[in-house]
Amino acid sequence: MNINATLFAQLVVFFILGWFTMKFVWPPIVRALDERAKKISDGLAAAEKAHVDLVLAERRAAEEMTKARDSVSELRGSAEKQAASIIEQARAEATSIVARARQQAEAEAENAAQSAKQALRAEVATLAVAGASQILRREIDAKAHAELLSQLQSELK
Repeated sequence: MNINATLFAQLVVFFILGWFTMKFVWPPIVRALDERAKKISDGLAAAEKAHVDLVLAERRAAEEMTKARDSVSELRGSAEKQAASIIEQARAEATSIVARARQQAEAEAENAAQSAKQALRAEVATLAVAGASQILRREIDAKAHAELLSQLQSELK
């Protein structure tokens, strides 16, 4: 065989293989590469969009946290004011209860003192009558001298 014929045959087979590859093998490979490149670019776009969404979500979360802190601060202030008001009301009520108890105790003491004075007056009047009776050595009629006893009691007041 001749070297030129072999070279020519190899050249023809090479061109047929090149044409076959470009016609049937190359298009599916290019399509697969294009699809892969599209998937990669879509993935990168989705990642970028997710990153932007993440940043926005973090901002919204920070704003919500700030609002929640403000709300909690307001509620705490309101609760503290309400607690102070309740404490002040309780103090005022306790003060009024103590004042009423003091007034009632003073009134009871005054009544007890009046009762004791009244009892002492009656006892003094009885003792005075008994003393006068012994001085005079005779019995005094209590009914007849009721005015005298009343006058004596009023003088002792």
